[in-house]
Amino acid sequence: MSNVTMTVNGKEVSGEIEGRTLLVEFLREGLGLTGTHVGCDTSQCGACVVHVDGHAVKACTMFAADAEGAEVKTIEGMANADGSLGTIQQAFQDYHGLQCGFCTPGMVMIAADLLAKNPSPTEHEIRDYLEGNICRCTGYHNIVKAIQAAAGQQVQPVAAE
Repeated sequence: MSNVTMTVNGKEVSGEIEGRTLLVEFLREGLGLTGTHVGCDTSQCGACVVHVDGHAVKACTMFAADAEGAEVKTIEGMANADGSLGTIQQAFQDYHGLQCGFCTPGMVMIAADLLAKNPSPTEHEIRDYLEGNICRCTGYHNIVKAIQAAAGQQVQPVAAE
């Protein structure tokens, strides 16, 4: 057992971990940040994406010990300071970029990573960037629209049902 200290969503946190503890386990079980999901255990689905020192990382592929001293941001850290939805989260709601919602935290986190690198991506660039994230419900159309809207692009509104 060893101790690990990192900054998660702007707060310094510490915990005792085994050397084999994955970052996703530390976040969910050690810190109670259950918005980061475990979907596949093989790093295929992207439901566990978080940001480590400003870069998107699949938290199921990283040991918690490797995040020692790092800045980690989870889906819980994407909201505005007043608790309202952040820009990308609001776009996902407005453009119905979700259905069951299981993949949504990872999709929001990978979208934030894309928009930090490319503030005005094309539809093709968005679809390409989402390649490591799987959604089994939506067909990705509204996810792409939500990311375009978050980037400030003109997007057709979602039709009312």
